Amino acid sequence: MEYITFALAKGRLANLTIDLLELSGISCKEISKDSRKLIFVNEEEKLKFVLVKPSDVPTYVEYGAADIGVSGRDTLLEEGRTLYEVGDLGFGKCKMVVAGPKEYIGNIDKLNNKRVATKYPRIASDYFNTVKRETIEIIKLNGSVELAPLVGLSEVIVDIVESGSTLKENGLVVLEEICDLSARLIVNRVSMKMKSDRISEIIKKIKTYLDKGEIN
Repeated sequence: MEYITFALAKGRLANLTIDLLELSGISCKEISKDSRKLIFVNEEEKLKFVLVKPSDVPTYVEYGAADIGVSGRDTLLEEGRTLYEVGDLGFGKCKMVVAGPKEYIGNIDKLNNKRVATKYPRIASDYFNTVKRETIEIIKLNGSVELAPLVGLSEVIVDIVESGSTLKENGLVVLEEICDLSARLIVNRVSMKMKSDRISEIIKKIKTYLDKGEIN
């Protein structure tokens, strides 16, 4: 029997995924959350688990290094990889938003030549160009995007918001909501065909548990 390989995003998302798999009847007992190892193997059930950087999960799945992965929807939208998204896991919930100074409330469409600072240039471009039909300048940042409007680097930002406390602490507010985000179950397209029985069984176990409505 061939192995089924899971790509798990390092950190909190991996821990939540491991808990979900265990509750769904998929054993992850070999995984030590305190270990620095990157690959864990369940020989009895022929399962492998690889821990990778969150933004790399879709890449591993698209290229077949992993059959199944769990990734945030923000990463999937930004990466635009060719794979199957087969389920919303219901955790890691947050929103992708346009945010900026409160004086822009109701006036964002009146700003000309908007500069948008973001870690998510693809998502920002798609939203403003396709949905709002506006031409903007994207400024790609790798951290602390909230700083950009405060120092005049951009008028607004596109970023993830969970509680909104970081925006509030920096004098910013949500101006528009782009989309809801959460963790998603993804599958390699070839694996879905070649290992369909085992993968379908795994998906069924996860969805059966989620349908009970017990996950936070």
